[in-house]
Amino acid sequence: MRTRNRILTAVAAAVVLGGTAMTTVPSASAAGRNGVCEAGEFCYYFNSNNQGSVSDFPGSVGDYGTRQPSCFDYKGPGNGKGKCVKNAAASVWNRTPATVRVHFNSNYAGSVHQDFPAGARGNLKPGLKNQNASHRLLSSAPPPTSTRVDMTYALYKAGGGRISCGFDGYRNTKGKHEGIDFTRRVGAPVHALVSGQVINVARGGNGRSGLSTIAVYNASLKKTIVYLHVAPQSSLRVGRQIARGQLIGTEAWRGVSSSGAAHTHVEMRPGWHKRATRSVGDYTLLNPNPNSFWVSQGYNLR
Repeated sequence: MRTRNRILTAVAAAVVLGGTAMTTVPSASAAGRNGVCEAGEFCYYFNSNNQGSVSDFPGSVGDYGTRQPSCFDYKGPGNGKGKCVKNAAASVWNRTPATVRVHFNSNYAGSVHQDFPAGARGNLKPGLKNQNASHRLLSSAPPPTSTRVDMTYALYKAGGGRISCGFDGYRNTKGKHEGIDFTRRVGAPVHALVSGQVINVARGGNGRSGLSTIAVYNASLKKTIVYLHVAPQSSLRVGRQIARGQLIGTEAWRGVSSSGAAHTHVEMRPGWHKRATRSVGDYTLLNPNPNSFWVSQGYNLR
């Protein structure tokens, strides 16, 4: 491992949560996911007693994914290299300055969990060994479920919507799927899930006559949210600032084959992008799994 030129400093402050002293997380510089457990990272090992391949993380992750090429996997040499981390870890090393909690369920849920203080190494307990689905630094926890809102309700401001296709959820189409598809009904109002500046509006036409696109860039998050197939509001223009929850259009089938296929494709892309990624006929995923991002924004993935 390359010698680091800087020494990470961790200034701990006691925070009392429910009578238990926790530690806040200062800013830490991590080397990134390279299969080496370095300072500032939380690491899973494929085998017990910190043996086997390593998967290293610089922060919390709410959903590791379940299949390649989009899952978080083991990158270090040894047994398990290349396998997805979800439900396939036996031990950990917490090199972050905070307590890290491993959860049985995705999105930091489930009654079974295990805490690892800063610097701790250890095996996952029965009930979590090979049944790990998410982990979080306790001082950077997402809002509890009781204060989050379902994405379908936030998108439509009404009940009756559902997720029809998840991230990389294609089964019968040759290609990939880099967003999440929602459906309620043709003409259902569609609202912005994240605030930002409109950087592209392509209005398209019903059926295959043209793909509609609304791209909204949030500079503080350094993320672009792209909405496809929606009929944009007539007042929506490039350069306009929109607020979270603001009406941006109505559900339609602009760029898909028929009215029966009407839905709203929502895609999170790191950085500034005017368009969604290509799907049909392209198998290379360019976006990360967005589930932990949506949880961090206060949404339930349903």
